[in-house]
Amino acid sequence: MESYELWLERAKSSYEIAKTIIKNNIIYYEDLCYQSQQAVEKTLKGLLIYYGVDPEFTHNIGLLLNELEKFTTIPENIKLATNVTKYAIITRYPGEYDEITKGDYEESIQIAKDCLDWAENKIRECEKNKNRSKK
Repeated sequence: MESYELWLERAKSSYEIAKTIIKNNIIYYEDLCYQSQQAVEKTLKGLLIYYGVDPEFTHNIGLLLNELEKFTTIPENIKLATNVTKYAIITRYPGEYDEITKGDYEESIQIAKDCLDWAENKIRECEKNKNRSKK
């Protein structure tokens, strides 16, 4: 398995964890949003690795998207991924931050799904083009 594939597998793992159903108010939206952010971060880093870049050690989704813009156009729905950056830090520990709502959570899940789908489609598209050029 290629390095970028490992990153995407870990992104999928984080995404699946983020989709955990909240039962008995034991699981917090904050924790699930953190996993959504991790799914996005790992996805974007995996795509950067696919493009031959050693990604920066950062949780800042905007920085990762800026780096990806050197290789591809970033769709508007993927640019929304910057919205989940905040979950990498503020929600990891109890503290003073605005309540994370069900709506925030649902948005984070959609962003993670969109990023995963987009990255996998970009890789498939690139691989298809590579195979065409070999013929």
